[in-house]
Amino acid sequence: MHRKTLIIAEAGVNHNGDRARALALVEAAARAGADVVKFQSFRADKLATAEAAKASYQQATTGAAQSQLDMLRALELSADDEEQIAAACASANITYMSTPFDSDSATHLVRRVGVSTLKVGSGDLTNAPLLLHLARFRLPIILSTGMGTLAEVEQALGVIAFGYLCDATAKPTSADFARLLLDRATWMELRARVTLLHCTTEYPADPQSINLRAMATLREAFGLPVGFSDHSRGIHIASAAVALGATVIEKHLTLDRNLPGPDHRASIEPDEMAAMIAAIRDVEAALGDGRKVPAPEEIPNRAVARRSLVALRPVRAGERFTEDNLGVKRPGNGVPPIEYWSYLGKTASRDYAANEALEP
Repeated sequence: MHRKTLIIAEAGVNHNGDRARALALVEAAARAGADVVKFQSFRADKLATAEAAKASYQQATTGAAQSQLDMLRALELSADDEEQIAAACASANITYMSTPFDSDSATHLVRRVGVSTLKVGSGDLTNAPLLLHLARFRLPIILSTGMGTLAEVEQALGVIAFGYLCDATAKPTSADFARLLLDRATWMELRARVTLLHCTTEYPADPQSINLRAMATLREAFGLPVGFSDHSRGIHIASAAVALGATVIEKHLTLDRNLPGPDHRASIEPDEMAAMIAAIRDVEAALGDGRKVPAPEEIPNRAVARRSLVALRPVRAGERFTEDNLGVKRPGNGVPPIEYWSYLGKTASRDYAANEALEP
């Protein structure tokens, strides 16, 4: 049986810096049936310089005049906001998660908010100091790999392994990271704690850019659980990812795609989130256990849909069965058609009417 896919409703910065809207996103995610609602934790001054440009999609959604730094400042949540949102998640019976973009934000999430899993955004796949800081909490990590190569994912895993396995006072080197990945015990630790998310870092991502088969490449290369952070339009590609083995699906959620802000247009609204989750649960149920045996519901239909050997015309006792008088017709509760050739040339043990099923 396919295990239940963890579904993360990515609220991200779709609260636009407003706690009330963040709380409404929690309620919307819970009503839609998501397992997790995830936000982003950062201090803009620690994340970007005044010279940092916006991505083209951010310019399209928030304008080119405002700097990335100013955009980020408007999207911050305070430490108190985060604690209130986490409390609301507990009340709504949905798991709170947030992606930390700096060490202080990560420490607050772990020490004060009490998150049980850390999510790393694709932009920090190569941010080795932050990865090491996160790994030293020894919590499970969900690592997005957008914009990355297999070599960069491997480097990130080396850093995470060092954080998991080595003393916090140890001063790492690149050689240490590589050395750890040669140890089987390291991979046992990583497989127990790390999930890799394939994604395309574009908002929204066109289907031809998504390359879902890269999930299998990640799984084969590293032997870790894999998932999909979905930036595509609509909900269908997420369902396809589950069919291909995704154990985690992350999808941006907004209350209204027409709101101002960088990510709303690439997000889905609450009704769409509910539909996506229902579709995913159907796909999980449909995947089954892989054994090729009749489903219990099929058994009664065998007699209806299959066929049996029948006399095509009246056959007298002692007459031989031939291709002219022996055929196969429904229902399928008599001699199975695989016996057709063994009956040819046999003599009938009794009279048969036309269309009467043969007795064994």
